[in-house]
Amino acid sequence: MHENGIAHSHGKGHRHVHSKAEKKAVLNRLSKAIGHLEAVKRMVERDADCSEVLIQLAAVRSAINNTGKVVLKNHMNHCIVEAVEENDQDAITKLSEAIDKFIK
Repeated sequence: MHENGIAHSHGKGHRHVHSKAEKKAVLNRLSKAIGHLEAVKRMVERDADCSEVLIQLAAVRSAINNTGKVVLKNHMNHCIVEAVEENDQDAITKLSEAIDKFIK
């Protein structure tokens, strides 16, 4: 278990703990993405230039993608390592499906 972590499970009895720092990093990135999206909404409401809206939408997409990378790395470094050690093919299959949906 990670010190000061938050526990969650991944199917077949996987119970992994993410540290407070890992959780905080993801939450901070999500807050950034939400802030960008709220800025886009305000821009549309005030009829901002479409080019500026598109630039802000690119920032939203980038923030979401970067958050996904952090979540994926944490998942691979902790949960999937556990799954491999326990020969849990279901967890590995779920990761593959999640990556397919994330990259789409």
